[in-house]
Amino acid sequence: MQAGMPARRVVVTGVGMITPLGIGAEQSWEAMLAGKCGIRRITLIDPTDYGCKIAGEVPDFEPALYMDRKDARRADRFIQMAVAGSRMALENSGLQITEANAERTGVLIGSGIGGLSVIEEQLRILFEKGPSRVSPFMVPMMIADMASGFVSIITGAKGPNSAVITACATGANAIGDAYQIIRRGDADAMICGGSEAAITRIGIAGFVAARAMSTSHNDDPEHSSRPFDAKRDGFIMGEGVGTVILEDIETAQARGANILAEIVGYGMTGDAFHFTQPHPEGDGAIRAMKIALKNACLPPESVDYINAHGTSTPYNDRLETFAIKAVFGDHANKLAISSTKSMTGHLLGAGGAVEAIACILAMRDSILPPTINYEFPDPDCDLDYVPNKARPGVVNVALSNSFGFGGHNVTLILKKFSV
Repeated sequence: MQAGMPARRVVVTGVGMITPLGIGAEQSWEAMLAGKCGIRRITLIDPTDYGCKIAGEVPDFEPALYMDRKDARRADRFIQMAVAGSRMALENSGLQITEANAERTGVLIGSGIGGLSVIEEQLRILFEKGPSRVSPFMVPMMIADMASGFVSIITGAKGPNSAVITACATGANAIGDAYQIIRRGDADAMICGGSEAAITRIGIAGFVAARAMSTSHNDDPEHSSRPFDAKRDGFIMGEGVGTVILEDIETAQARGANILAEIVGYGMTGDAFHFTQPHPEGDGAIRAMKIALKNACLPPESVDYINAHGTSTPYNDRLETFAIKAVFGDHANKLAISSTKSMTGHLLGAGGAVEAIACILAMRDSILPPTINYEFPDPDCDLDYVPNKARPGVVNVALSNSFGFGGHNVTLILKKFSV
């Protein structure tokens, strides 16, 4: 952005989503509104010996529908999903990348974990067959930036090409950073979001060992993820991708794009406290929301809906509730809040992007997705979490929170578009 030039307005013109609830944004959204749960017994690995035997797997994903079969064989599942989600978002937006706009169209897709399945497979080969048998494609298949790399190569986008790795805040960070890139004038359009596929042996074992996952609902998976409920006892891992197309408003209007929403606020902070636990007074979460509101030039009372981080862990849900109260005061009791993780599980690096899309679609359709499995009220979590059933509700301003291991806190604010 040149000195003295105003920041550009940034709008959302397309969305792509693959979740345990379905392939495609509309299929996933319809399932959310129906209160369906995508958590089942794990099939990607044999879960017999694992403390958590359930997860939110994506059903019937076929990468060859979205990329060349040869390329698909050289890409980890998180990369395959990133390509699929990006193609969906581009189709939804109607944006065509040509020689005329390629250098002004960028990609910023993150992954909190990257190619765990490739690492597992190649380690097995290394130990069983020796170093000479390790695949020459191992490194590009596993590193997290290759989601953006593959999408850039396949779509022809030649603008800013980057990646974000901030654990469970990754997807939201990617959208926020892409927003800033367009806002300051370094690109006219960005394909951005998060992708994750960590339902692997080491992925499940590691999170169970960290005591972050629920291990008490293996026989009742559909009721295992219960954000803000008094009987919550840990998150359930999910996989998937969320991608959005962001554009400068003038670029979008010039091509007659269907504008879905406008991004108006972005806040990110660090807890500087602990590598897995959030700050005990919600400091980073509070500041992220306040920064996003200030960035948006909006008072707290203007927010209608919050898609919460809401992981179903005892500590996190209580502190997020506390942080919302600290930021919004009396208005917190008037806010509609939901955690779509109750239905998808925790999509880790993809979660923030999927949840931002849920905000966009709630705005579009004037309906609020529920927090399912909310059965036993917790006195420390006493706000309106849209329990169990979707309900009508006009959303002019939505806020989405994402927090990650390492003390990463990200807040996005989206607004219904108006000229």
